[in-house]
Formats: sequence, C-alpha cells, structure tokens
Amino acid sequence: MLDMKYLREKTAEVIERLNQRGEDFSHLHELIEKDNERRALIQSIETTKANRNKVSKQIGEYKRQGKDVSEVLASIENDKQSIQTMEEKLNVLDGEIQDTLLRTPNLPHKDIPQGKDEDDNVLIRTYGEVPTFDFEAKAHWELGKALDILDFERATKIAASRFVVYKNLGARLERALINFMLDLHIDEHGYNEIMLPYIVNEKSMIATGQFPKFKEDAFELNDERKLYLNPTAEVPSINMHRDEILSAKDLPIHYAAFTTAFRQEAGSAGRDTRGIIRQHQFNKVELIKFSLPENSYDELEAMVKNSEKVLQLLELPYRVVELCSGDIGFAMAKTYDIEVYLPSYNTYREIGSLSNAEDYQARRANIRFKRDKDSKAEFVHTLNGSGLAVGRTVVAIMENFQQADGSIRVPKILQPYLKTDIIK
Repeated sequence: MLDMKYLREKTAEVIERLNQRGEDFSHLHELIEKDNERRALIQSIETTKANRNKVSKQIGEYKRQGKDVSEVLASIENDKQSIQTMEEKLNVLDGEIQDTLLRTPNLPHKDIPQGKDEDDNVLIRTYGEVPTFDFEAKAHWELGKALDILDFERATKIAASRFVVYKNLGARLERALINFMLDLHIDEHGYNEIMLPYIVNEKSMIATGQFPKFKEDAFELNDERKLYLNPTAEVPSINMHRDEILSAKDLPIHYAAFTTAFRQEAGSAGRDTRGIIRQHQFNKVELIKFSLPENSYDELEAMVKNSEKVLQLLELPYRVVELCSGDIGFAMAKTYDIEVYLPSYNTYREIGSLSNAEDYQARRANIRFKRDKDSKAEFVHTLNGSGLAVGRTVVAIMENFQQADGSIRVPKILQPYLKTDIIK
C-alpha cells in the first residue's frame, strides 16, 4: 500500500500521479481529513489518559487527608467513558483508512508512458520473423483436435467451459515446457527453485494486492479458514517472507516457481472463448525477486531478458512493450509485457508480464530488511514476472510451427524433452 506519511505530505502529487491510471482519486482528500481526525483523536486519548492517571494519584492523598473523593471518582469515570468513546471512533477511522489504502493502487513510476489503455503502450523491441505459410494456417484449437492432443469437450464435461484436457504429445509438450523453463531459469539464470502450496489464505491475497479489489476473480474454498485457490505464484512466493526482516547481504533473492493458477476471469466475459488463451486453470512458471530499493529497476531489466531468452531458444517471434499508466496492474509501478506472435490472431498476444511493485507489496506484507544490525528496517522492493505462461507458449509453438500436413515441428531445444522432433 502507499506510505501514509508520503500521502499526507505530497497529497496533490500522489493524486495527480494516480489519476494517470485513468481514474479520479480526488477522494483521497477525504482520507487525509480522516487521518487528521485520527491523529487528533490519538492525541486527545493520550491527554485524557494522562489526566486520568494524574487524578487517580490524588485519591490516596485525599483519603489520607479525610477529603471527599466523590468528585475525583466522578472525574475518573468521565474520563474513562470519554476514552472509550474516542477509542471506538478511532477504531472506525482506522478501519476506514485501512480499507481506502488497500483499495488504492500503486503509484505509477514517473517515467512510464502516459496513456489510457493498451493502445498507448510503447514498443521497445521485436525479435524474430513472423511466419508465412504457403497453406491455410489453422488455429491451435483446430490443430489440437485434429492431432488429438487437446480435448475441450471432455474438459467441459469434467468441469466447465474454459478448461482443457491435454492428451498424448500435447500433455508431454506442456510438461516439457515446464521443465525447460525451470531448467533455464535455475541452471543458467541463477534462480532458486521453490514448490509452493496451491492454496493461499486471505492475508496472502491482501498482501500482494489481489484483495480486496479483485476478490471476484478468486476461487474461494468452502472452508471456514478463508482459503483460496492460488491465482498466480506471485501470491505464495511474495508471502514466503511476510512479516520478516531480511538482511541486506542476502538480497537480492531470486525465486523460480511452477504452479497451476486458478482464476474466475470475472472481468473478461466473452473474451478469448475458444482455445486455451484464457482459461480458469493454467500452468505458469513465475519469477520472483526481493531487491534492495536502489537495485530494483536493474533487476527488472534482467528479469525481462531472462523471460525473453525462453522465446529466443524456442525460436518464436515476439515483441516487448512497456505498459502505459492506464494499463499497468493495480499493485505495480512499472511493467513490461512480452507478446508472442500468434498466426490465428494475426497479431501479438501477451505471454508474459514482468513488473516492479517497488515497496507497495512489501508495505502491505510487512517485508523489510536491515543494511546492518544497527540500521533502521526498510521495506524491500518486490518484483514478479512470467517466465512464461505455459499454455500460451504451447499455443505459440503449435501455431508458428504447424506444417501443411497438419503436423507440428518441435523446436530443437525441446526435442530432448519430448523425445521427438514432430507432433503428428
């Protein structure tokens, strides 16, 4: 969440920067008024408590002197009632301030492009040649059905729409990509592999910014402990260090995690209803970093290069775009999207998103570090990114490497994993 002290001191600047997201955040003036009221209440409570303690000390003295203590007792009782009333009001204000802060997104980085939506994102670079075919290219859902490697009908029968059954070499391709991505990031890029729970609690969802704003997108379990299916490995990974104080000498920390992710996709009704571009359940290799604040943007650039390497080795055409202020995620200050070319869409589609949240998530999750044993604890910077979305990588391979006879060439880097050079 945002730093309340910074918000108090730089209210106009914060509102101006947040408005670049395309919404009106002028209501934060009311938050400042509530914060002022809260601080005044705290002062009044402390003053009243001090007065009560002072008066309480007079009781013994009055009794020793034979004086009537009824007025003193009445004063103490009045102070007690006054303190209780103020503390109740303080609790209400604390709750309202906290709720507003939890629903307020991160400040966009000052240097990112200004814009309303994805049309205003800025192209950074492209890689590879877009394929041309001397035959009528097919979409991945057509190829998958013909090759008997993707089964949407049975998945719907088993669960619901927006699920898929991977079969035969389709299942092996998905598994090969997971292993290839993890091997690359761990062996060559130096990430530490972790295996995470697929179920997270409410505190974890709040810490990374999924809750309360995007609660409708989560799959909630019928469990009194308020548990949810993991929407992305970012959530359990970041929360590994919730409420911890790390040592600066241990930073940066780099994690790579494969998880299955689950999302309601409540805000995307009618979008990408065919195929496996937008599923309720999908596999993903996620990259997570905990960084010193002064190094976090260098870490972001390195993370982008790490994810690009996946597509380069797979020989897939892609581009990198920097998201504008109106398109960045709720908890992020700066984001790059990697978009792979998909012939069925005749355009590039997102396959990875890599972001720096700066101290926004760390403040919500209370993740701090010390530069030495005598220094004051500071908030770390957290970064996360796709390394990559596995299902969309399957789509890209199927569509870009399809052949006239309906078969699919296997990229050379994957052939040892699949133990074949063709899917037919």
